[in-house]
Amino acid sequence: MKNYDDIIHLKRPQYEDLPPMPVWNRAAQFSPFAALVGYDDAVLETARLTDRRREMSDEEVQDLNAKLSTLSEMMSKRPQVRVEYFIPDPRKEGGRYEERNGSLRTIDSYNGTLIFIDGEKIPLTDTYSISILDRA
Repeated sequence: MKNYDDIIHLKRPQYEDLPPMPVWNRAAQFSPFAALVGYDDAVLETARLTDRRREMSDEEVQDLNAKLSTLSEMMSKRPQVRVEYFIPDPRKEGGRYEERNGSLRTIDSYNGTLIFIDGEKIPLTDTYSISILDRA
């Protein structure tokens, strides 16, 4: 006698009070299952690298202050600048450094921000260096 020879010819049992399950739902019973939901995301987040905020030397702070003073005198001319600044990471310690080129609208000393013509704001506390590109 071979395997299941005695029942292979029988129809699947059907019950009046329990309708057959749709094929889609039957297939879902065998879909992959993640026992630790979010584990893969947590591992990827831990592996993501961030830069450490650099400490500025006294000379770099003096140079930055001198550039800000020069820029405040040039503000009516909307000077072109390149700003290197730090963006803190919202999820973990550290962050990344970026550069921004553009025309400066104003230096908001009350809120401590550089404001570009397009409205982007960069906090002075996160500013690492400023280069004046156009002294027009």
